[in-house]
Amino acid sequence: MREDPLADERRRMVEELQRFGIRDERVLSAMGKIPRHLFVPEHIRHLAYEDTPLPIGHGQTISQPYIVALMTEALGLTGQEKVLEIGTGSGYQTAILCELSREVFSIERIPELAKGARERLEELGYGNAHIRVGDGTLGWPEEAPFHRIIVTGGLPEVPKPLWEQLAEGGRLVAPIGGRYDQYLWVYTKERGRAHKRALCPCTFVPILGEHGFPPDEPKKKGPFGLFGPRKTSGEDV
Repeated sequence: MREDPLADERRRMVEELQRFGIRDERVLSAMGKIPRHLFVPEHIRHLAYEDTPLPIGHGQTISQPYIVALMTEALGLTGQEKVLEIGTGSGYQTAILCELSREVFSIERIPELAKGARERLEELGYGNAHIRVGDGTLGWPEEAPFHRIIVTGGLPEVPKPLWEQLAEGGRLVAPIGGRYDQYLWVYTKERGRAHKRALCPCTFVPILGEHGFPPDEPKKKGPFGLFGPRKTSGEDV
């Protein structure tokens, strides 16, 4: 078996995540296993294990490791769940979900990104990933209900279709707020009602779609379109 030259960098990344407060051993193990450098363009692979979002083309980003770990930990996965992901992007978060749940259904708005993520996940042997191109704010109704839903971009509110597709007792993790400034929330569905818990303020790129933000509003300029301390990430979907 060929030695992984970046294994030490992944270990360092995991140690840093622990210092930042990530405690779920399954999440830490998955992030220590999955080669994040394969999900970023070759010319910036030397930055793959830094705690920062990175551009992946088409104006999109791969989320920073901390925010991936934080959102995944908040899902509380046991390995038996059917998960819906809104915003496939590079497929890195998808791979983490595949490691930790039974089946993952992921929706990406940009066909080229969906194709690349699908190929990457297949090469890594994740047969439990299903990817489609479409409007993520509409969900994947024919595969509902889902035990967990994760949204990797900012929304003005939780889309009604996503809430309806969340199973009773399920969790939904999403950044909710304005186009550029949100708060990361965990919603639990109990008897059809939402019980929510705040995680942190954050700045994600906006999700575009019928129940998201309109596509015609100009974006703020900046590195990768992202701003804010540590709790900063996202994929424009």
